[in-house]
This record gives sequence, structure tokens and C-alpha cells, in this order.
Amino acid sequence: MNYIEVSITLDDNGVFRDMLIDTLGNEGPYESFVETPNGLKAYVAESEFDAGYLAATAQAFPIPIQYKVQKMEDRDWNAEWEANHDAVLVRYERKVVSDNDGKQSESNQTGSIWVRAPFHPHRTDVDYEIIIEPKMSFGTAHHPTTYMMLSYVAELDMMGQTVLDMGCGTAVLGILAKKRGASRVDGYDIDEWAYRNAIENASTNHVEINLKLGDASSLPTSTYDIIIANINRNILLNDMASYAKALKHDGRLLLSGFYENDEGALISCANKFGLTLQSKKTREGWSALDLKMK
Repeated sequence: MNYIEVSITLDDNGVFRDMLIDTLGNEGPYESFVETPNGLKAYVAESEFDAGYLAATAQAFPIPIQYKVQKMEDRDWNAEWEANHDAVLVRYERKVVSDNDGKQSESNQTGSIWVRAPFHPHRTDVDYEIIIEPKMSFGTAHHPTTYMMLSYVAELDMMGQTVLDMGCGTAVLGILAKKRGASRVDGYDIDEWAYRNAIENASTNHVEINLKLGDASSLPTSTYDIIIANINRNILLNDMASYAKALKHDGRLLLSGFYENDEGALISCANKFGLTLQSKKTREGWSALDLKMK
């Protein structure tokens, strides 16, 4: 398959770069990205390249961007991808309550999660190892939102819980929930390629996840102890009522996929449906929320 390389220059290499990756990769047809000192390189199949879409995206972007388009020579793209894809070590800290002679004490326990592709080395010095063949699906722990959500899943009690991984992508979050003792994990995604990738990843990690093609409109009522949704601001706001309906009393809703300055809108919307903020995380300008159903 022939590919187009788009070399993009922009002044900001933080939040705005991530926003552009999200726009081109999640909303557009671009498959992979490589960060550069002054921006990034974006890759798209030649058959999917749309010069008009790229120009419109650049024009509508909040800060000025410049780009150069060139056709790539044929190469071993699998080898290229492997050379530029690193494994990720996610660190977390959970509270542990101990009972010593009738007296309860609380301490913090640190741990780590190794998220790797099949060609990365196995590690034995971590608490959890997850093997992900990401292909085109979002969710390899490289993005700050996935990193934060993995840490939340590692920190909350998953033992015996019914869990929903909404917009599951690679299913990395659902896989960790199952490894941590969840009794049932369901995963929903609207994209068939993500659905198939999630099935493959669940099998690779030897866990059972009930995967379905669909969106929040098909969620059952009062079914889940924990719902995980790492999507984007607008979808989260639109589907908040469905999440609330699907949660049990005292259930937890973990949200990410939005920037820090969007926290207020998400919390306000969640409050309308009986959800209250328990904690939040921030990483590189992105935010994650832990909310509880009354």
C-alpha cells in the first residue's frame, strides 16, 4: 500500500499537537504519527488522502500550522512502525486499608503496568503486563488519557465488579479490569476495525470480554458497577444520561478524553444525573475524572 506523509509545523508541541493528532487520527483517516522537534509527521494511505480535508483542518485549527505533502516510497511499514513504537510503563498508587488487632490503618501501595506490543520484551518486575497490537485502534497508553485511565483502573477495586469499557478501542482498559478480578467486562465500540482489534487483544491476553458493536444508546439499565469511557468531550456530554442509567447505585464512572479546561462542563453535566466528583487526574493538559452515582 502506498502512503502519503504530511510534515506539519506548529509552534506549540503540547496540547495543540495532541489536539491535531486527535482530529486527524480519530476524526480523519490518518493512521500513524511521529513527533518531530517542530511538530509532527502524519501518515495516511494514498487512497484515503483528501487534500481538501487537510486544508480545511489547517484553516480551522486554533493556531497557525504549515504542512508539506509528499508521497512515500514503498517500504516495510510493519518494520517502520515497530522501530518507532515504544512500550509504556504506567505507574499508579492505590490506598490499602489494613486491619491490625481491630485497628484499621491506611497506606499507599505503588505499582506498575507494562503495556507492550508482541515484539517488545516481556517483563517480570511489574504488577500487570498487557500485550496490545494497536493497528488502527486508539489505546496503547502513549496518550495521557489512556495512561490516566489505566492508573484509575489499577487503583479502584475491580474484584467481582461488572465493568463497561465504552468506546473500548484496543480494549486495553477492559483487559486490565479483567486481570484485576472483574467478574464481567463488556466492551462497546462503533467502529468495526476497533471491535475486531479488541477481540484479538482480549484473546492475546487470555481474558474474556463481551465485545459488541454499538454506542451508548443500546446500554442496559442499572447493570454496571463501573463504567470506563475514554472518548471525547462532546460524546461524553451527549451520552452522560445513558451512562447514568446504566450504572448501579454507588457505581463509579471514569471519564477521560478531554482537556483540563473542559472539566467544569463534564462535572456540571454529570451532577445533573446524580453523579458527584470523587477525584481527578491531570497529565500534559488532559484530564480524567472519577465520579460516583448517588
